[in-house]
Amino acid sequence: MNKINGYTEEEAIGLIEYIYSGRNEGKTLSYLFETYGKEHSRAKGSVRNYYYAFLKKRDDSRVQAILDGKDLRAGEIKPFTEEETEELIDKVFEGKKRGLSVRRAILEASEGDEKRMLRMQNKYRNLLKKQPERMEKAAQEAGVGNLFLQKRLEKEIDALYRRIAEDLKQENEALKREIEALKKGE
Repeated sequence: MNKINGYTEEEAIGLIEYIYSGRNEGKTLSYLFETYGKEHSRAKGSVRNYYYAFLKKRDDSRVQAILDGKDLRAGEIKPFTEEETEELIDKVFEGKKRGLSVRRAILEASEGDEKRMLRMQNKYRNLLKKQPERMEKAAQEAGVGNLFLQKRLEKEIDALYRRIAEDLKQENEALKREIEALKKGE
């Protein structure tokens, strides 16, 4: 089986044709990744990652053949500098101090530029996920640490409630089965 980045060649052709057709119909890449993923039992993010990795392999003759005649390309990824990252964190926490939501603070910081706003939102989420200690420290320094920690604590409490509820549900089901078994034995 001939694979390109983990997809069979047929799967790669199918995905590229799907994206190409969808783009020509005016559909967004996000929509296409999601719908293709659902149709092929793949996660939206997995489809997106494959697509961009595929486009980067233009030096592969198989990839060139699949892309031939299709105007599909990926914009260059522009990583955040440390300076931009610090500025983003500062602006978000300044907004939080004024009572704004993170989304609203990022909207203000992006000055209405939707692409920039999306890029900033993604960076902020990435920071929360991958550098929580840095974000907690920055929140404390900005004087909004309690708000930041409160959300994290609320998520942990919600997760605990879900685990307890699931355990109780399973225990309840087991007791129902036992009662039914006892009733049948009468």
